[in-house]
Amino acid sequence: MQHAGSIPTSFPWRGATFVVGAIAAVELAALIGIGAVHLAPKPVKAHAVAATQARPVAHVSKEAAPPSHPLRARASVHVLVLNGNRVQGAAATEAARLQSAGYRVAGAENAQRHDYARSMVLYVPGWVKEARRLARDTGIRLVAPVDGLRPPALKGSKTVVILGNS
Repeated sequence: MQHAGSIPTSFPWRGATFVVGAIAAVELAALIGIGAVHLAPKPVKAHAVAATQARPVAHVSKEAAPPSHPLRARASVHVLVLNGNRVQGAAATEAARLQSAGYRVAGAENAQRHDYARSMVLYVPGWVKEARRLARDTGIRLVAPVDGLRPPALKGSKTVVILGNS
C-alpha cells in the first residue's frame, strides 16, 4: 500500500499571499487610472471656442423628429371615459364634466378591471399634446400611450380617461 509522502518543508504561503496581493493592488491602481482618464473632461482648445462663439451652431438630430402640429381644439378631441374604481356612476359624472368643458365624449363605461390605484389619461400616437391638456383639465397626473386597448374598444376616440381610486 502506498501512502502520500509528507512535504519536508512548509509551503511559504505568507510570501505567496503577499505577492498576489501586491499584483492585485497594482492592477487596481491601473484600472482606476484608466477610468480617470476616460471619465475626465476633455480640454477645449481656444480656437474651437472662438469658432463656436463666432457663429451659433444649430443642433441637428440624427433621428427625424415627428411632425409637429398645433394643439387641436377641445371640440375635436374625442375622449373615452372608463370607470376603473368600482364607484357607481363615476364615468358618467366625469363624461358630463368633460362635455361641459368642450370635449367630445365617445363613451362612458366600466373598464375591464376595477382595481386601478390612480387615474390616468391615455393617448394614441400623435395626440400627446391634447392628452396632456386633458390631464391638466381633469387634474390627472399620469399620462401615457394607450397600451392594451384595441382600436375597436377605443370607439374612435384618440384619448382615454381611466378613473382610478385617486
